[in-house]
Amino acid sequence: MASPRLETFCCPNRDAATEFVVTFQPVLFGALTLGSAALSLMFAVLQILPKRKGYRRLGQYPLPRPASSSRILFIISICDILGCAGVIIRSSVWLGLPSIIDGISVTNNTDVLPEVFCVGSAMWIQLFFSASFWWTFCYAVDVFLVVKTSAGISTIVLYHMITWGLAVLLCVEGVAMLYYPSISDCEQGLQHAVPHYITTYAPMLLVLIANPIFFSRTTSAVTSLLKGRQGIYTENERRLATEIKIRFFKIMLVFFVCWAPNLINESLLFYLEMQADISDSSLRDIRNASLTTWFIMGILNPMQAFLNTLAFHGWTGLDVDLSLQRTRELAWDSGSTSVPNVAGQNSVVGTTLLYQSHIQEAQKIGNGQQHSDAISVLSEGSESSTVEIHISSELRGDVDADGESLENSVRR
Repeated sequence: MASPRLETFCCPNRDAATEFVVTFQPVLFGALTLGSAALSLMFAVLQILPKRKGYRRLGQYPLPRPASSSRILFIISICDILGCAGVIIRSSVWLGLPSIIDGISVTNNTDVLPEVFCVGSAMWIQLFFSASFWWTFCYAVDVFLVVKTSAGISTIVLYHMITWGLAVLLCVEGVAMLYYPSISDCEQGLQHAVPHYITTYAPMLLVLIANPIFFSRTTSAVTSLLKGRQGIYTENERRLATEIKIRFFKIMLVFFVCWAPNLINESLLFYLEMQADISDSSLRDIRNASLTTWFIMGILNPMQAFLNTLAFHGWTGLDVDLSLQRTRELAWDSGSTSVPNVAGQNSVVGTTLLYQSHIQEAQKIGNGQQHSDAISVLSEGSESSTVEIHISSELRGDVDADGESLENSVRR
């Protein structure tokens, strides 16, 4: 899991609250975190691997270039997977080589390997989970900006600079202040450790506070654009807006479930640190609550990798396709609709929905002038990891007579 307490534990002269939770049933805790991280990593990798598509309609079409939102979702999954890998390595060493962990508690130990491993593994986990927080925030910003500007221009390079720059900066700064003047003799006092905890939890709080606001405004903007296309709000558009709300809700629900225990646990441990004697009988309930949330963190933190992929893409199945010459093809469900693109058509109007890995296109409608608005809204998809809504409005003519060949047509 990702907790600044594990970095504080690397100091031989750690505080009493950190010593209390980290040394309580370490074998059981290590086994739980190892199992949770291993399962999460396995299923998360399975989720993002390419799948064979067993059903198609109307032939094969090339996939569009993924929007920045779809790339952000993929990067979030990679960060979560790398964070889980760090948890697996650390827990495995803690369980298999207890002598290394015992060496961390030895003051002025000449063997630097225990401290190097402790600090290195803790920084690895914090860096990638922190980067996942920053990417999640950038995702909400990207979705909002794309919808408001009605453009699909990717700002992925800027997002890389922001997320990795802030993640590395805050991680290094927090650790440097925590281990001052040296890792074997960390400075005592709650005030000394506060900056490290702030740099750890700042991006987490940013996502919890800012992302719901961006998601809410994005949903309102999408609803307004859907209504503005024809001045009416059809059942299909209402369903689409509802599904987008559900996707955003899933993302925030996963984030809250996986990381809210960290905030609760940290509050309880800070309260214990401020007490003269944490073993006092009057603090029994606080100690039990801190231990309970500590074990909950160990299970839920690594599970973010898998749960995020479910929120982003839904369950993508087990039919993995590792063929190097795999043909990229579109997947269609019973509610998806498509008309093949015919060369020579001068007017194209439609709504393209990449939603739950399905693309819906309504093309080739009449002649007339064309006015296009593009909305890119990130949600879920097994291949593109996004919902892309390309809304085109034009003076409409008659629908092509071949429309009856479609099982479900997009009705406007």
